[in-house]
Amino acid sequence: MIIDFHTHVFSPRIKQNRRQYTEKDPCFAMLYTQKEARLTTADELIGSMDKNGIDISVVVNTSWTTHELCVETNDYILESIARFPKRLIGFCTVQPQSCEAAVAEIERGIKGGIKGIGELRPDTQLFDFGDEEIMSPIVDVLQKNRLILLTHTSEPIGHNYSGKGAITPDRLYPFITRYLDLTIICAHWGGGLPFYALMPEVKKTLKNVYFDTAASPFLYQPQVYHQVSQLVGAESILFGSDYPLLTQGRVLEEIKTADLTGEAKDLILAGNARRLLGL
Repeated sequence: MIIDFHTHVFSPRIKQNRRQYTEKDPCFAMLYTQKEARLTTADELIGSMDKNGIDISVVVNTSWTTHELCVETNDYILESIARFPKRLIGFCTVQPQSCEAAVAEIERGIKGGIKGIGELRPDTQLFDFGDEEIMSPIVDVLQKNRLILLTHTSEPIGHNYSGKGAITPDRLYPFITRYLDLTIICAHWGGGLPFYALMPEVKKTLKNVYFDTAASPFLYQPQVYHQVSQLVGAESILFGSDYPLLTQGRVLEEIKTADLTGEAKDLILAGNARRLLGL
C-alpha cells in the first residue's frame, strides 16, 4: 500500500474561475495566479493516483484568509471524500481568527469524516501560533477528537520561491512545546526542523511531530531521506507529493532509490500514515 499524505484539489468552479479567486484571496493569488500553477479536481487526482500506483491520498486544503472561503472549499473536500471513501481522506482548513466559527467548522468536518485540519499558514492567514486565546480552543477540539494539525513550514535560508512563506522552525517550535500531546505534521520537511533533533531536548519535544516530504525535489537533495531518518527516525516521516505541484511518481522515485532499509521505506510510504489515520 502507498499513501500520499499531501495533495490538493479544487472544485471545478474554482478551476474555471481562477482569476475570481485570486482577486478574493492573497494566499491563493500568491500560489495560483500563474496559469502554469496547476489546479486539479478530485477526479483528476484519482486518475493520477491510478497512473502512479497510489492507493490512498490525503487531501489537504489551502490556507484561505476568510472563513467563508474555508467553508466553500471544505465543502468540496467533504464531497470528494464521500464520493471516493476508499481512496481519499480529507483535511479541512479554518481561519483561526474566526474563533468560535473555526471550532464549529472543525466540528462540521468531523461529522463529514475528516482526520485533521490544514494546511494552515499563520503568515498569510495573519494569525500567530503563539496566540493561546485563538489556538487553545482549536487544539482542544482536535485533541478531543484525535485529529491532526498539518501546517505549512519553510526554510529560514536558501532560495526563494512562490509560496515559501515565513513559518520557520523558530516560529513553529514554541507552538510544538506548548501542545506536546497534539499530533502535528510539518509539511515540506518542517523547514529543516528535523536537523535540530541533534539537540536532545528538541528530539524529545518532537515525539508527536511528523514531517512530510511534499515538494522535496524542489527543496533538498535526495540524501535528505537518509539524514532525517537518522535524526528523528523513519517512523516520523510521511510520503507527501504536494500533487499537482509535483507528480506522485517523482517523489516516489526518490524514496524508492533512497539509502534506506526496506522497513524504513515501508513506514514512510504507508506504515506511519496507516497508524496516524487509524487504517
